Amino acid sequence: MNPARVVDRGLRFHAVSGAILEGFRLVFNKASSAHAGVGHANVEPASGECVEGVLYTLVDAAEISKMDRFESTPVNYSRDLIEVSVADQQIVTWTYFANPAVRQPGLRPPRSYLEHLLAGRSYLSEAYFQTLSQVECDELR
Repeated sequence: MNPARVVDRGLRFHAVSGAILEGFRLVFNKASSAHAGVGHANVEPASGECVEGVLYTLVDAAEISKMDRFESTPVNYSRDLIEVSVADQQIVTWTYFANPAVRQPGLRPPRSYLEHLLAGRSYLSEAYFQTLSQVECDELR
């Protein structure tokens, strides 16, 4: 959700907004390949819950493929089209989902990783930001 990181990764976009994914929750169950016990973000179905995030409107559809290498798609994450809410509109967009082979319960993100999510603060509700900022983190050794 960090706009600066998206720019650093070379994705070209012409708009940024907050978005809500209904019926899902944010989890950190995608196992890090570099650090045991460390988890990266994933979303999973959860009735009555929602995930807030940042929606980047890319300059063209091919731009999303630039993100695939950072997400190790298709090995670690798959990329699927889903519907999110932006203001009063429903928009179909790409979202990354951790593959079952790399999911593991009981993982925690490192603080440096969580900071990239918190960098999207201006696109999140205050309540969601506060909840996100309370996520227990793993301190990398």
